[in-house]
Amino acid sequence: MQIKLLAIGKTDHQQLQILINEYQKRLGFYIKFEFEIIPDLKKAKNLSEAQQKQKEGELILAKLGTSDLLILLDENGKQYDSVAFSEYLQKHMNSGIKQLVFVIGGPYGFSKDVYQKANGKISLSKMTFSHQMIRLFMIEQLYRAFTILRNEPYHHR
Repeated sequence: MQIKLLAIGKTDHQQLQILINEYQKRLGFYIKFEFEIIPDLKKAKNLSEAQQKQKEGELILAKLGTSDLLILLDENGKQYDSVAFSEYLQKHMNSGIKQLVFVIGGPYGFSKDVYQKANGKISLSKMTFSHQMIRLFMIEQLYRAFTILRNEPYHHR
């Protein structure tokens, strides 16, 4: 299995990008991982919230393969602790899917089309975080999940 993380817009905080790169490198020891940025929409200020979600949704859907399992990072998604999340990943690895795709949407969330295509939703917290920080948190949690699955000391139970 491969894991892909899609996100709208580049990270403009250098310190966050350094940490994202570090955890992305660590994660590569466990699984084939790709972090792909979908560029911000041009002239987004001229678009309504609905138009922006629709256009971003089209870009997200264009990045998916027919057999990809799509999981949205969404405030209304299911929450897991780190051990349960590692078990969630293990279940998907055992199922034989080729690629698990997690998506961090734009500032207004996802279009109806993206929600309809999604195979599930997870939430990292009831709190609201910036889209920039969620990238780091998600990649770190993926890394943590694999260290849990391997009984490595990164995660203290």
